[in-house]
Amino acid sequence: MTDHREDLLKLENQLCFAIVTAARNVVSIYRPVLEPLGLTHPQYLVMLALWEKAPRTLRELSAELALEPATASPLVKRLEAQGLVRRERRPDDERRLAIGLTEEGAALREQALAVPEQIMARVGLDAAQLASIRDSLAPFSGNLDA
Repeated sequence: MTDHREDLLKLENQLCFAIVTAARNVVSIYRPVLEPLGLTHPQYLVMLALWEKAPRTLRELSAELALEPATASPLVKRLEAQGLVRRERRPDDERRLAIGLTEEGAALREQALAVPEQIMARVGLDAAQLASIRDSLAPFSGNLDA
C-alpha cells in the first residue's frame, strides 16, 4: 500500500509547478497576439492598467500590477519611447510624475479589444471558463479577499 503523502510529493501533483508552467506558457500564448500591437506581455499589462485609469503615479501603477516600482519603471520608459505613454509632473505636486496615455496609446486600446477573443480561441476556452480559472487562482495571487 502506498503512502498518500508520497503521492503528494510527486512533481506532477505540485500546484506550484502547474502554476509556474502555466505562467510561462501564458506569456508564450500572448506573444504572437501582442506582437502586431508592438507590445510585450508586461507592457500589455501596463497598458491595460492605464486604459482603465490614467494618469497615475508609478507607485499607483506598480501597486495595481503587483510589481516593484523598479520593475515597472523600465516598462513605462519603453512605452514612453514607443510613444504610447508620457510622464509629466503632477500639477498638484511637482515632485511626482504622472503617467498618462498619449493619443497613440489611447488609440491602441481599440486594437487591443481583439486580444481577449484571440486568446480564448487559442486556448479553446470561453470567457466564463477563463474567469473561473482566474478566480480559482485568487488565493495564490495576493488577493486575500477571495
